Amino acid sequence: MSNHDFERYVALGDSFTEGVGDPEDRYPNGLRGWADRVAEQLSVDHPNFAYANLAIRGRLMVPIVDEQIDAAVALEPDLVTIYAGGNDLMRPGVDLDAIVSHYDSGIAKLTATGAKVVMFTAYDSGWAPVFGMLRGRAAIYNELVREVAERHGATIVDFWRFGEYQDLRMWDWDRLHMSTAGHKNMAVRVLETIGVEHDEHRPDLGPAPKLADVQRRKEDLQWAKGFLIPWLGRRVHGTSSGDGVSPKRPQLAPVR
Repeated sequence: MSNHDFERYVALGDSFTEGVGDPEDRYPNGLRGWADRVAEQLSVDHPNFAYANLAIRGRLMVPIVDEQIDAAVALEPDLVTIYAGGNDLMRPGVDLDAIVSHYDSGIAKLTATGAKVVMFTAYDSGWAPVFGMLRGRAAIYNELVREVAERHGATIVDFWRFGEYQDLRMWDWDRLHMSTAGHKNMAVRVLETIGVEHDEHRPDLGPAPKLADVQRRKEDLQWAKGFLIPWLGRRVHGTSSGDGVSPKRPQLAPVR
């Protein structure tokens, strides 16, 4: 299964890459996630393979670029994955041109190292309550990100087109972060995009259950109380879920 030459993989970004929604006590920060699963597959038959994950939940574009890019370059990776901007898209006054321009400068630094750089489009949440309002903004962001990738020769994982994520079981209880099933699926999508053989499997969830209107309204109310209201409160007070959180794997190290 060693049909690749990657030996030094560094993952960058926010909660998406840190692995929020895929809890596992034996992993750093108590999270596994798609990036760990990708690293595990890349390490097979590669005894010198090493992996670092600098992602921190709640991080906006500018801190990701300013705090993680230079740290990643210093690790001399040959593979980098990065997703940034998702948290910015949920801010009312976001300047998409400005944040993607900053992203462009960071991607330029990464590709200049000679590493394979893998970027992501934002997810198409048009079908989802509340988050569906961000669809137009995300579509503009994606076009700008595609331009950055083309300019610097980066590879795109096109999350926008992954229709299987319209199943709520692919999402954690907060409907913002992927569930364990969602992370497993994303690991397969990333491995397929970079052309690496693997034995990771997409989750077989079967047909989605049909909820009665009463049950759906009950779950929507529970979600609003448990996630949406506290999340809005953090926005008002200027706090982040990532305050006090450190990178789960700040240095390159063996996966297993």
